[in-house]
Amino acid sequence: MADRIALFHHEQWDGGGYPGGITGYDIPIEARIVIIADQYDALRSIRPFRDSFNHEKALDIITEGDGRTDLSHFDPEVLKVFKVLSSELAGLY
Repeated sequence: MADRIALFHHEQWDGGGYPGGITGYDIPIEARIVIIADQYDALRSIRPFRDSFNHEKALDIITEGDGRTDLSHFDPEVLKVFKVLSSELAGLY
């Protein structure tokens, strides 16, 4: 499972990711989950080039898009579950 996560967690639902440009259900479910978790963590973490985003802004970017992130990047069913459970993440950072 760890190999599949490492290899595929940058693949996007619409095929725009890497390394293989695979789409939809061809992406292992664990990688479809981790791409959202990785995106959320990246947005909530301080980066050398920007401050961290608060929970609400990170959630907005993932669920609404921002020009770089688009809803078509994520499995719609996994994204729906993320939205439902996202309030549990608010106090973790």
